[in-house]
Amino acid sequence: MAIENGVLYIVATPIGNLGDMTARAIDVLRAVDVIAAEDTRHSLPLLRHFGIKTPLLAFHEHNERDVGPAIIRRLQEGQAVALISDAGTPLISDPGYQLVRLARDQGIKVSPVPGASALIAALSVAGLPTDRFVFEGFLPARAAARQERLKQLRDETRTLVFYESSHRIVEALRDMAEVFGAEREAVLVRELTKRFETVRGDSLGNLCRWVQDDVDQQKGEFVLLVHGAPPVEEDAVRAEAERVLRVLLEELPVKQAVGIAVRLTGLKKNLLYQQAVRIQDEEAGG
Repeated sequence: MAIENGVLYIVATPIGNLGDMTARAIDVLRAVDVIAAEDTRHSLPLLRHFGIKTPLLAFHEHNERDVGPAIIRRLQEGQAVALISDAGTPLISDPGYQLVRLARDQGIKVSPVPGASALIAALSVAGLPTDRFVFEGFLPARAAARQERLKQLRDETRTLVFYESSHRIVEALRDMAEVFGAEREAVLVRELTKRFETVRGDSLGNLCRWVQDDVDQQKGEFVLLVHGAPPVEEDAVRAEAERVLRVLLEELPVKQAVGIAVRLTGLKKNLLYQQAVRIQDEEAGG
């Protein structure tokens, strides 16, 4: 396969089943001058399986700042470079963002070689709305930070997608059930394209109990998908905001009443201020 010199190729690799390796990915990895791999020890068996003998260069989150400029120099000298992650599509919760940005800033062409992605694969089988979704990657490891992040997402109406590790899956499900509500619909996807692939949809509460009770379901790599919150009717919110403002304005000045109403309703300050002024004008005229 003919490739372009001085191009950074972002190459997707299988997330489990080696049959998902694309013919183009194999051709590109054979043809480039060097492959930047997240973990060379992990990638070497994959490359050997497909008869790819291209030299490897370690490129991961701990050396990205140092190795990135060296890769850029190779590209500027006319070498073709491929970037791969341990599995799936690079940069999706993996290192590489800074390298791609630096390459583009230097006028270097960056070309994708699409393939497997756990995010997209999970969405395709979950049976949840996919017209609008938000990918949150991995939640924070610490419980307090994880719960705070989930609270920020509690009212998100789009389908939520998370990656999670085996040693935190129970805690993540437990926190989701507590913050989003045990009855919120969710889908747990485990070990995609591998021997023990699992796709199970249920309420967050039931999923949490199921995983807690079965240690086999606590193993592997996970994608968690959570149905978005039901949309709040705008008219109902505005009506509640007006009720709150009328009560507050009976006891407080406009500025203070609006400040409290912002915290209670989540609506924008300028909108509530206009509403408060209108209420005052109505009462003064009436």
